[in-house]
Amino acid sequence: MSTDQAGASPSGERGSDDSIAADESMRLEQALAQAEQRAKESQEQMLRALAELDNVRKRAQRDIEAANRYGLEKFAAELLPVQDSLELAIQSATRTDVDPATLRQGQEATLQLLAKALERLGVRAIRPLGEPFDPARHEAMLAQESAEAAPDTVLQVVQAGFELNGRLLRPARVIVAKAKA
Repeated sequence: MSTDQAGASPSGERGSDDSIAADESMRLEQALAQAEQRAKESQEQMLRALAELDNVRKRAQRDIEAANRYGLEKFAAELLPVQDSLELAIQSATRTDVDPATLRQGQEATLQLLAKALERLGVRAIRPLGEPFDPARHEAMLAQESAEAAPDTVLQVVQAGFELNGRLLRPARVIVAKAKA
């Protein structure tokens, strides 16, 4: 029995070892194939993502170029009625039978057209009469003694300032009150 067991045991283990090795080899080959497939899919996803990123970058560049090229379109469209009004004023001024009061009314209407166009574009006038002097928004042209106004308040607006959506375009030029000496 010992010879049968000794003879059977080594050949049985060898067959079992070969079977385990074959199973292990097949399992490793399958795992390798799956890993290669995942790597291939990941690479394809990466290439698609890079292509999409490149498309987004190109689209953004085109949008920036269009904004630079056509950004003033709204501004220009808002000012066209003002130009039309000024042309009519010039034509009226050449006629001798036009009343000066009528010309003044036309000029005031044109100024109102311009103010409304600027307002629609986000441009707001700064007219700080009677307000405290603000060096961030006002430019002092002169300090003048005043008994009526508090020191460091705006007595007179020499030239209006303007803001575009809250950002200063031009400070208001003002005369500021100072205490009487």
